[in-house]
Amino acid sequence: MQTDKKPRIIGAVLTTALLCTTAVACSGGDSDAKKSDGSPATAAKALTAAFKKTSESRTAKVDMTMRMPFANGGGDMDMSGVVGWEPSVMDVTLKGSALGDEPGTPDKSRTVQRDGVMYMDMGSTAASGMEGKRWLKMDTKAITDYAEETKDPTPQTMLDMSLKNTNQDPAHQLALLLESPDLKHVGTQKIDGAEAEHYKGKLTVAEMLKTNDALADLDKEERDEFLKNMKKAGVKGYDIEVWVNGDDLPVRTDVKTRVEQGVIDISTKYSDYGTAVKAEVPKASETLDLLEAIKKLDKEDPGA
Repeated sequence: MQTDKKPRIIGAVLTTALLCTTAVACSGGDSDAKKSDGSPATAAKALTAAFKKTSESRTAKVDMTMRMPFANGGGDMDMSGVVGWEPSVMDVTLKGSALGDEPGTPDKSRTVQRDGVMYMDMGSTAASGMEGKRWLKMDTKAITDYAEETKDPTPQTMLDMSLKNTNQDPAHQLALLLESPDLKHVGTQKIDGAEAEHYKGKLTVAEMLKTNDALADLDKEERDEFLKNMKKAGVKGYDIEVWVNGDDLPVRTDVKTRVEQGVIDISTKYSDYGTAVKAEVPKASETLDLLEAIKKLDKEDPGA
């Protein structure tokens, strides 16, 4: 593999892991979903209608639970708040053991994303080690560009470790399920007291590639390398379930990602589609730029 391709492929692996280990959900009423006869074609028709309606809605309230029962690098996380897609925006609160157990790590963190930049409130204790600033700024594009420029995947790895499981675009989840060769309509169930149509399917990593825009620029050699690296990372496949209500909006999604260490289980509920997302970012004087901190460390110790 050529050296200049390495950062792009590593970045794609991390981006895809981020996108595909998240869950999304929505709800609906008198739609094609209710008329499903259980066949893949009818299920696909219902989910396509839901995809269109969800894409147009752009925002929703979200409640997510994530379980990673691993001895190392695992933990639990809950996320609640408001998210938006096209453009991506969020104002949520994260809490749980997956945030980390290092001294000074907050037990919960408000996280805001706008214009491709994410800000995490690390708490007053952590601020003492962050030049007195409690907010950590993570510019996705800038960090990715730096990783490519320096041929070093570490910055991108740090970014994705911080942002993992926060992509909450329900339309993307529906697109993933539509790629499943064994898509099926399971039946009607009640979610929070309201009837919803239940669909499920499985995806391999290769099938998932078809819906991932992050991989659009990779050539065949790079895609083959990507698949090899995903296999090396232990990602085996995805089990996806979606509950769609009569308004053609998903109200819940469950995504199980099968990896070498076990199963990452994420369940997400959505409500109040079209709600406003304020996502007010902190002042520059209150934030520490993660990329600048990485550059400083690289300058002090180039071989690190």
